[in-house]
Amino acid sequence: MTQAPLHAPLLHDRLLIIDFGSQVTQLIARRLRELHVYCEIHPYNKIDEAFLAAFAPKAVIFSGGPASVYWEGAPMPPKGVFDLGVPILGICYGQQVMMHVLGGHVEGGHGTAEFGKAYVTAGAKLPLLEGWFAAGDEQVWMSHGDHVSKIAPGFEVYGTSPNAPFAITADVSRHFYAVQFHPEVHHTPKGARLYENFVKLAGFKGDWTMGAYREEAIRKIREQVGDAKVICGLSGGVDSSVAAVLIHEAIGSQLTCVFVDHGLLRLGEAEQVLKMFRDTYNIPLIHADESAMFLGALEGVSDPEVKRKTIGRLFIDVFQKHAHEVGGAKFLAQGTLYPDVIESVSFSGGPSVTIKSHHNVGGLPEKMGLKLVEPLRELFKDEVRALGRELGLPEAFIRRHPFPGPGLAIRCPGEITTEKLDILRKADAVYIDQIRKHGLYDEIWQAFAAILPMKTVGVMGDGRTYDFALALRAVTSVDGMTADYYPFSHDFLGETATRIINEVKGINRVFYDCTSKPPGTIELE
Repeated sequence: MTQAPLHAPLLHDRLLIIDFGSQVTQLIARRLRELHVYCEIHPYNKIDEAFLAAFAPKAVIFSGGPASVYWEGAPMPPKGVFDLGVPILGICYGQQVMMHVLGGHVEGGHGTAEFGKAYVTAGAKLPLLEGWFAAGDEQVWMSHGDHVSKIAPGFEVYGTSPNAPFAITADVSRHFYAVQFHPEVHHTPKGARLYENFVKLAGFKGDWTMGAYREEAIRKIREQVGDAKVICGLSGGVDSSVAAVLIHEAIGSQLTCVFVDHGLLRLGEAEQVLKMFRDTYNIPLIHADESAMFLGALEGVSDPEVKRKTIGRLFIDVFQKHAHEVGGAKFLAQGTLYPDVIESVSFSGGPSVTIKSHHNVGGLPEKMGLKLVEPLRELFKDEVRALGRELGLPEAFIRRHPFPGPGLAIRCPGEITTEKLDILRKADAVYIDQIRKHGLYDEIWQAFAAILPMKTVGVMGDGRTYDFALALRAVTSVDGMTADYYPFSHDFLGETATRIINEVKGINRVFYDCTSKPPGTIELE
């Protein structure tokens, strides 16, 4: 069945990314957007010739993926893609499947794999590699089990690595290019230059901006909604707030925001949200204090996926109730982002593996009778912030760290109690205050405290304590898909731990989480 493109801008050339299941496919889109190139990602199994004709891409990129071309039912390119007459770039599995289909050969087994840092040695010169190899071999990031052992007719070799004799290949006459490594990740230092060269070869003008996105999103919202009423799930975070302001600009008083206070917010957050939207933007806002219902439903629940699904189900119930209050809203607006979507899809809906479910991804139950409006679904967090600036949101608000829809539920591993939430709110507030006082807030992508499902023995005032342990988390990131822990000094961590233990009753031990993503996720649950 043909899947319609998510966006159809009239003023921009389009690049199609065909997804074969890589966890970093979205980073390809991220690199292209940095170059102001409009692109869309679509799973290989949702594309047919009718789709290709309707989408009319100016260039195509094949992503990586976990499969082998020899597996039964292995992902394959859509029929007709090689006949479009446009430049194609294959990455990792994308290279292998390109060679396999066009007459080359791929091998697996012992000695063919490369994982992590590798170095590519240059072959002949190639326009795709302009700016590469000026100082010798180039560092790249490999993640492959199979490799190409024979290139397809018409291709030549332009770079090799120890376990990838055809690390860079191209058929220049047909504008087909293929690399075994991942140029989209930061561990390939000159990967961005390779994408820049590719879109230049394809003739892209690089004219897709947040200003253009704003105009096109407003047009799409008006076309989708018409004169119907919309309710927007407002959490107070950057994503839902930008979505609300954008939709309000598009349809004005047809929008009513519903701020669901689920009892899992940070200290003072409800008051801040209500003040900003009622006083600054004059957007109709319903304050739905449903904390008793949410906390009651979560009582005794410790499994993180059950927590997320319970919160998602209750969100739907609350929205449905208030949709009737506003006179029969036909649409529900959400601030869903790209990373939410990729972590939530499964192989049945797309080729990537499910990491964790997100309460705002996966559609709506039929009983709601509402259709979704998700104007940020194809954006990364930093793009949302750029859009927020276009819309005139306060800079201090735009720079706020991300806060998950399920709130403190996923920063409270194990069973949730009112006591633990109260302790966590106070401890988190002290931690963020410390970060601000030391001038580190804007260097950090996301920072938060999590109360651990354990108590430890301590000594305070010559007396024995038996209180909770607290984990501190802070990461740096560009897009939320990968992240490194922030390297606080020991002095900072010691000072912060002392403040938390002295000022927050119920905590007697503090840990700092030094795990990157991957292998961990940013949140603890």
